[in-house]
Amino acid sequence: MEAQQFLYLLLGIVLLDYLIDQTLDYLNFKHSKTAVPDKLKGLYDDDEYARSQAYQKARSRFSFITSAFSTLVSVLVLALGGFGWLDTFLRAYITDPIWLSLAFFGALFVLSDLVNFPFSYYSTFVIEEKFGFNKTTLKTFFIDKLKGYLLAVIIGGLLGYALLWLVLQLGENFWLYALALIGGFMVFMNLFYTSIILPLFNKLKPLENGELKNAINEYAQGVDFPLDNIFVIDGSKRSTKANAFLSGFGKKKKIVLYDTLIEKHSTEELVSVLAHEVGHYKKKHIVLSMVLGLAQMGFTLFIMSLLIFNEQLSLALGGEQLALHLNFIAFALLYTPISRITGLFMNVLSRKNEFEADAFAVNTYAAKPLMEALKKLSVTSLSNLTPHPAYVFVNYSHPPLLQRLEAMEELDSGV
Repeated sequence: MEAQQFLYLLLGIVLLDYLIDQTLDYLNFKHSKTAVPDKLKGLYDDDEYARSQAYQKARSRFSFITSAFSTLVSVLVLALGGFGWLDTFLRAYITDPIWLSLAFFGALFVLSDLVNFPFSYYSTFVIEEKFGFNKTTLKTFFIDKLKGYLLAVIIGGLLGYALLWLVLQLGENFWLYALALIGGFMVFMNLFYTSIILPLFNKLKPLENGELKNAINEYAQGVDFPLDNIFVIDGSKRSTKANAFLSGFGKKKKIVLYDTLIEKHSTEELVSVLAHEVGHYKKKHIVLSMVLGLAQMGFTLFIMSLLIFNEQLSLALGGEQLALHLNFIAFALLYTPISRITGLFMNVLSRKNEFEADAFAVNTYAAKPLMEALKKLSVTSLSNLTPHPAYVFVNYSHPPLLQRLEAMEELDSGV
């Protein structure tokens, strides 16, 4: 395929991807106006439900603007050869191919962040602020950005250098060694994310002795889940929204509870949320997700190896010669349809895992506390109670609230 044909294909993929997303967003927005299912009536009072609808409307409008702007910029940069221009500009100062590629991606990262800064600011300090979610100060907002830059330079730079070195040294055979590199990084991050990365942005402290810790330990012992590391994170530093997660495995596993979660839920509800997270661990969901993620990455890298040295891709992006960094960009765009398909599969699997974790919590603890916890989480986050099925199928990694409640009711009733 010639460079011009590749360019048309890339532009077509960008536009088609945009149309698919906008169609799904529109269907979801219209569907959110439907009547609340009988089983969820009473979850919101009239004022809260109106507030929820207003929040969904504000997020949908904002998403439409940001998506349209992002697509317009992408189309213009592709059509006008913007990536090629940046490559040519940097070549006047950098000759080493690895450092040239790193400089190229670094420049793109900074330019992209600058372009998206107004949208990020508006989302945090206007929309989230208006609906009472935002707790981020301007100081925290900018410090987070600086820390993000620092991590991008250190982690992104090291991984990027290693990957580029493998490509240059091994040619098309690089993909298997790159997979081993990325796999090792994934395991490292799973083990040490809460110890190394998370403390850069949030404070974690061990859960204090008391009723909640005793209840958690009692449950953990009852399901043979040795647990020494229970932490509380200051999520309220940035938002009123609540969450909990489990990371690591073996002796490195940690349960992290947001302080906003502890503040708004009873001890029984919190233990039920923990039971759900333990369910993920007991059902091997974390390991399975890592294995499937590696398999997906291996497939991606293999396909990339077939195209990474195709000079026509670099020319299609406006380059004057073969450039690995240009081909990385072109490949990422070409791979979009495949990533959509694999994303669908991963979301289907993720929703199945969520049902299984809910079932584990019901069978080893109780249904009612978890159901109440999920209802509260839905209300406090003003979530959409009636998402469109197509939108759920494509975008949701968790089942909608109503489906989770119905599944737990069936289990609890012995149906």
